[in-house]
Amino acid sequence: MDYRVQGNDIIVFEPDLDLDETLDCGQAFRWKKIPSDYISTYEGAFLNDKLKVSQTDKGSFIFHDTDENDFISKWINYFDFETDYSELKRCFSEDETLAKAVNFAGGIRLLRQDSWECLISFIISQNNNIPRIKGIIDRLCEHYHGRFPNAELLSQENEDSLAYLRSGFRAKYITDASDKVYNGTAKLDEIASMPIDEARAALKQIKGVGPKVAECVLLFGMYRVEAFPKDVWIKRVLAEYYPDGFPAFAAEKGGIAQQYLFHYIRNLDAQSE
Repeated sequence: MDYRVQGNDIIVFEPDLDLDETLDCGQAFRWKKIPSDYISTYEGAFLNDKLKVSQTDKGSFIFHDTDENDFISKWINYFDFETDYSELKRCFSEDETLAKAVNFAGGIRLLRQDSWECLISFIISQNNNIPRIKGIIDRLCEHYHGRFPNAELLSQENEDSLAYLRSGFRAKYITDASDKVYNGTAKLDEIASMPIDEARAALKQIKGVGPKVAECVLLFGMYRVEAFPKDVWIKRVLAEYYPDGFPAFAAEKGGIAQQYLFHYIRNLDAQSE
């Protein structure tokens, strides 16, 4: 990744990034595509840091109204710019199916999200679709004046007071997660550094956190790239293409490989309809 400062903007050159593939693939829910004269433009936020970013060409981007210090301290890490995705894709391409997946959607990157925001987001995601997930999270942030509330604030809520979210059964899970994180029963920083099976078990002590949500929090919120969320699409990929098991050489960064596979198989299915 290279960048330069241009007035109040940061111009970024990164061949292994596509905004549509990365920001609208279901790994983060606070990004909205807005009309613009560019290939694509998104507005969104990471906790309370807001950003408008545009893709002007393949591999070229504008981080609008962003100073260099903010770019270095926040957005380089968030977009995982210090990871060589070209090398990752070269490695994954040793497998025939993964080679097709990375060629189909080579602009996907893992967003390195905050573990707390990620936990609440994926609790909300259960048995839900992306537009509705985004709507619930929008209402949550609007209620807190445009900011994603921390665990202390949310621990003061209850199921009734969260009625404005229209989140259904998920409200009781939100309150349980908030209580456990705020009172220290679930220490996310410690969980992030535990051996992976211990981390999974610790997360599943929170009500509403089953295997899939735990894997998503580990992968997207704690950058445990060996985590491997399995939804119906990925289960189908594993059954159809990897009946003898996922290739060991890719498993170490299986969570990133999963992102390519998820996007590939979901769109392949849509094209065949």
